[in-house]
Amino acid sequence: MKLQKTPYVVTIQGTSILKLILSCMLLIFLLFSVSGLLTSLNPQYQLRSSSVNKATMNLSGNILFQLMGRENHYFMSGLVERDAVPSMSSVLFKASTNVNLNDPRSLLGRELPGFSLFDGKILVAGEGTNYTNMPIESAPPEEALNKENEASLQNTEDIKDEDSKPSAPPPLTTGDKKVAYIYFSHTRESYLPYLEGVTNANSAQHSEINVTKIGDRLQEKLEGYGVGTILDKSDVTDRLHANGWTYGRSYDASRQMVQEAMANNSNLSYLIDIHRDSKRKEDTTKVINGKSYAKLAFVVGAEHPNYEKNLKLATEIHYKLEEKYPGLSRGIIQKSGASTNGRFNQDLSGNALLVEFGGVDNNFDELNLSADAFADVFSEIFWEAEKVNYPVTVPTEEQ
Repeated sequence: MKLQKTPYVVTIQGTSILKLILSCMLLIFLLFSVSGLLTSLNPQYQLRSSSVNKATMNLSGNILFQLMGRENHYFMSGLVERDAVPSMSSVLFKASTNVNLNDPRSLLGRELPGFSLFDGKILVAGEGTNYTNMPIESAPPEEALNKENEASLQNTEDIKDEDSKPSAPPPLTTGDKKVAYIYFSHTRESYLPYLEGVTNANSAQHSEINVTKIGDRLQEKLEGYGVGTILDKSDVTDRLHANGWTYGRSYDASRQMVQEAMANNSNLSYLIDIHRDSKRKEDTTKVINGKSYAKLAFVVGAEHPNYEKNLKLATEIHYKLEEKYPGLSRGIIQKSGASTNGRFNQDLSGNALLVEFGGVDNNFDELNLSADAFADVFSEIFWEAEKVNYPVTVPTEEQ
């Protein structure tokens, strides 16, 4: 008996092929539609590698180790027992929304005007440092930047410009090579003890008595340790006025200075930008061996390729300070995002530092001691890294 294909079977097979063709066409249409939609979005809404980078920045090393440890238990050996295994839902929520349920600032910073100014990350916490007393970079009122409105000075007789250079030449020296560059992006940041009648921390500005005097002391000390140093006290505020720029472009103005200096001196590799915090004395002062010091804080911008190198240098200085001057360092703060510069000129060198010297209530006795301590630690780290590049100085009998 011979079987023949019925029209019904042929119809079923034809329908299946038609459905397959229609499904493929629909899939192709969807792919083109989605890709077209993504490429036609406004730039701020487009998916970029930077967006992925920002999302992954919310995943800590601990979380990454534990996620990898689910597949390879060898990675779990790098974790301590107290580290809790994160839930996948919380990890995905944080990565996709940039909201950390353990840190209310991540949500409130988007809702409260000005709250994002406090948005920073403590990478290394010094003694007493927490999210309630982090360094704050607040813009001064416009009138405070006008020399005609400057406060009268007081207590200036207490500012000592004594010669503190060591009598003997240093065993190591960079010779005539200048390797460190000290500058000030906020040149007129001053201190309340010297400003008559000024009580507002944001108004602590002056064209004469300001953070540049710390530079004088620091340069003197660094060169005493054999580290050739250039001190640039150019007034960034004058540059802002000349260019018609607002205070928020201070780092653009100081960037011009740094680039000019580096173009004129190929040996410059260590950049030190000195600032003053707006916090009050209880957060910015430390007594060590009976002497009062202005505490130091290190700020690292995270939005540039030199981030890791800059963080490494700041971390080395922090822990060396902890060893020799316990409690002097407030720690290391990371800054990134729309509310801050994110670079602070630190992309220009792998050895760039932004250092907050004290707060508005500190005086120059305290600040000078801190400059001495910083120079001591910085020069030690510098020579550990650079001594092979410079000859040893052998003092003669006359010296």
